Order: sequence, then structure tokens, then C-alpha cells
Amino acid sequence: MSDSDRKQGPPRWAVRTSEPVARALAGRRWVPLWAIIHHHGRRSGTAYATPIALVPTVSEGVFLIGLPWGAKTNWARNVLAAGGATIRWKGRDHRATAPRIVEPTEAAALSRPALRAVVGRFPAALVLTRSSEVADPPGEATAAR
Repeated sequence: MSDSDRKQGPPRWAVRTSEPVARALAGRRWVPLWAIIHHHGRRSGTAYATPIALVPTVSEGVFLIGLPWGAKTNWARNVLAAGGATIRWKGRDHRATAPRIVEPTEAAALSRPALRAVVGRFPAALVLTRSSEVADPPGEATAAR
């Protein structure tokens, strides 16, 4: 099997091990690194809640999410197709709109200086415009996708 034939994404063992911890902590007021992104399946319309790591940025007007597994990550594709999502971060729900995939150099420039070297190694990142108003709480969501 060639590298191009392999399924993209994190190893299953890594997801099984880290997801319960990430899901328990993400979106909490006292855990600013992790958030939950609420989105809908682009074909099924199914509601999902996916734990993510937010990268601290130099601008309060954007959310930056590194995509270590690339731009074809299912949840990122769902958010792009929908034109936005709701992000539960620091205990509050925020509207996140105008999603776009950016190259590592642009992602590094948006991130705080201490994280630029790490963010610059990701194959891509997702940038969303952060609304100043708090979003309505998202509907019920199922497992990460």
C-alpha cells in the first residue's frame, strides 16, 4: 500500500486514547487551549461536536485551528461547506464564520510568536472570523467526525 492509498487522519489508537480526555476538558472555562466545535455533516446534516485545540493568535478577531492531519479532515470540510460553526470556548458559545484554509506560513503569522514554529509545521490551518456576540447554544450533537 502506497502512502497515497493510506487513509488520512490521526492513528486510531491516538484518537481512542486522547478523545475521552479532550472531550471532558474541551470548552471549559479553565481550559483555554481546548474547545468544542459544533458543526453539521455536509451530506448527512448530522450534528457533531468535535474537540479541537485553538491556537492563540495575535488578533482577537479570529479563531485559528491547526490541522496536523491536513485540510481534508472531515470536520474541517464540514465547517467549510457550512460556512461556519459554533465554537464552545472558555465556557461560552461563539459564532465562527467565513472559514478558510490557510497555508502554514499564514497560520504561523497569525499565531502568537511562541507557537509560530509549531504552527508552521502543520500542513494547513483553519481560520474563522470570531463574532463579537455569543452564539445561541448549539443543538444536540453526536460523536466527533
